[in-house]
Amino acid sequence: MNTEPSAQPEPSAQPEPASPAPTSPAPLRERIAAELLAARERTAVLTGSVDDRDLTAQHSPLMSPLVWDLAHIGNQEELWLLRGVGGRDPMHPEIDPLYDAFEHPRSERPSLPLLPPAEARGYAHEVRGRVLDLLETTALDGPPLLRGGFVFGMIAQHEQQHDETMLITHQLRQGPPVLADPPPPPAPADAAALPAEVLVPGGPFTMGTSGEPWALDNERPAHQVHVPGFLLDTTPVTNGAYQRFITDGGYQDPRWWTPEGWEHRRRAGLEAPLFWSREGTGWLRRRFGSTEPVPDDEPVLHVSWYEADAYARWAGRRLPTEAEWEKAARHDPATGRSRRYPWGDADPTPAHANLGQRHLRPAPAGSYPAGASPQGVRQLMGDVWEWTASDFRPYPGFSAWPYREYSEVFFGDRYKVLRGGSFGVAPIACRGTFRNWDHPVRRQIFAGFRTARDAEPRHPGGA
Repeated sequence: MNTEPSAQPEPSAQPEPASPAPTSPAPLRERIAAELLAARERTAVLTGSVDDRDLTAQHSPLMSPLVWDLAHIGNQEELWLLRGVGGRDPMHPEIDPLYDAFEHPRSERPSLPLLPPAEARGYAHEVRGRVLDLLETTALDGPPLLRGGFVFGMIAQHEQQHDETMLITHQLRQGPPVLADPPPPPAPADAAALPAEVLVPGGPFTMGTSGEPWALDNERPAHQVHVPGFLLDTTPVTNGAYQRFITDGGYQDPRWWTPEGWEHRRRAGLEAPLFWSREGTGWLRRRFGSTEPVPDDEPVLHVSWYEADAYARWAGRRLPTEAEWEKAARHDPATGRSRRYPWGDADPTPAHANLGQRHLRPAPAGSYPAGASPQGVRQLMGDVWEWTASDFRPYPGFSAWPYREYSEVFFGDRYKVLRGGSFGVAPIACRGTFRNWDHPVRRQIFAGFRTARDAEPRHPGGA
């Protein structure tokens, strides 16, 4: 997922303006401040739990050093808020190129003259103090960038997205555990009695949004989509189910893989999800510095799109399309409208979904009945990002805003869409319209999947 916008460009054509936030200025400012502070508290946990050597090390060529993420967060906040909104002079203009994600790929960042840990912390802290002062005097209306506090919300989401990226780096890091690891919530009593799949009836629904104040450009605009009826797994695919695919020789049988997937599997030597290792007749996994048996009842994690697609074929099913996933997560057949979340329009609570790094693992399959969709689908939000069958493409009427580099440069068939959010996603960066994307080979991300099958014959030219 692109969590690394470049230096602030000139704004591009603006989309349909978002509806004003449903709060008066004082509560809106309080909400913005709370979101910024919550993001910074999490950043402090992720960067303060390791020593300076770990902060400056590159734990994987796929990831930046943690100290780069820390200063990049501050730099983007300065660019968009202090300079862009407040008109302030640059604090350290010489560092802008160092923290431009499009100028330096992750593999090069350890060799750059980055701010050392103490200076990076001081810079991010100073920027945040000035931003909170700016927030008190900024009118949250007028230009679209400020309407409903959009640009402040964008920056809060940006930091939380980087927090998830840093959590991935912690998973890749070698060494003893350093993060607090509360146990997962227990599965509800009815988990074993849930149906394997539910029917999502065919018909039109409203996909995307034109009125969510802090929605990003790729979520816009709202548009009607006709989705034929389909059946969808009630819960994400579990570790236990995935082990049956492995035991049945799924990794050795090219019938289940696309040609590109089989070539990647063979070249990369894939035999199981990332971080799994064989122990006798069972499996162990490494999780944030600990080694433990793989729990059968948790959603499978750290699988690529190619692996998810192969499993679905082996099971006689397929991955859902992005439109199918969103219809299952948002459409309310009783009213015909699209909700913000599967359970309704209210913001997520701990009863609805496993979000915000409260747990360092997915909850057991069948958890969170309060977060179920109208059809009874569970865990559509939180726990694991869910691979879909769809390439990352713009919606009809898409307009890049406020900069092209967030979405537009990634559109095409090189990236697959993921939906729903993981246990490492903050609620501010997770909603029924939120779109994530990544290369189909990626496994370090907190990604799993669920499968689907047709309920109606598909006709040529249909959706």
